[in-house]
Amino acid sequence: MSTTAVESPKRVTGLAKGASPGIRGRARFAVPTTPRPLIPGSACADRSPMGELALSIEQRGGRSVATHQYHRGALRVLRPHYLDDSGQVCYVVVNPGGAYLGADLFLVDVEVQAGADLLLTTQSATKVYRTPGSFAEQRMAIRLGEGARLELVPDQLIAYREASYRQRTHVTVRPSSSLVMAEVVTPGWSPDGAAFRYEEVRLRNEIHVETEGDSQLLALDNLLIRPPLGDVTGLGFMEGYSHLGSLVVVDPRVDQALADDLHSVTSENDALTGISITRSAAGTTGLVLRSLSNSTGELNRLLGACTALLRKRWYGQEPLNLRKH
Repeated sequence: MSTTAVESPKRVTGLAKGASPGIRGRARFAVPTTPRPLIPGSACADRSPMGELALSIEQRGGRSVATHQYHRGALRVLRPHYLDDSGQVCYVVVNPGGAYLGADLFLVDVEVQAGADLLLTTQSATKVYRTPGSFAEQRMAIRLGEGARLELVPDQLIAYREASYRQRTHVTVRPSSSLVMAEVVTPGWSPDGAAFRYEEVRLRNEIHVETEGDSQLLALDNLLIRPPLGDVTGLGFMEGYSHLGSLVVVDPRVDQALADDLHSVTSENDALTGISITRSAAGTTGLVLRSLSNSTGELNRLLGACTALLRKRWYGQEPLNLRKH
């Protein structure tokens, strides 16, 4: 497994057991409407998308609402709902097919316009089964306007035996945007009971800060786990753990004090956790948290505690309670 970022972190905050959490080498830091282009360059000559989803959110009358919604194939969103009186709208993404298979391609396009507030989650875990012949892939484009906010908190990604999965997320924020993205990766069941029987999991996040006439690369985060190429359970990889949690935060209020507070929250768990801060660009800063565990539940609780701190401190909101089960 490897992780890279475009700038050296200002400081790495407290690794619980004195080890870098799963980092190899240096950590450098709805109603269908007319479709519109999704991710730039996403048209594929080799395969057609299995599912497409586009969603645009705007602030109207103190509430965030969808002004554009499009879906085709094996992706849907449920009816919007509001968890509190903040005006933040919540959408749940559904894959009626239930899983990702070989050569499947899914395209997701999300725009949160100036001042709007979106919570985006999934109905259940993303399951990747055997992918003979070619990998399954999801490409997501995210654009946040000035003062816009997105909380992206999908259920866990489960990679089963002989699965190969790639996820590419391209994010463009404005200097006053707020972004929180959480991710949990777990190995699926295999007949011999071994944890790492999938072929590959590759998660790539590219985050740009856009100002008038300029765009700066804030972070390039590339996570790669390839069990067939070597023992990923040892030092410098998964450190004896099987489950990985990640949290990416981009906001002008990110600083070392926040990283220290998040570390205090994570220290209450048994998971191995580390936090890095990116450089600042156009007045905003990024933060990346990595955590290792042998339990999906533990990582969900840890990431939930971190997002709860951000929600309470920045917006006066209560912790998330999505009540999916």
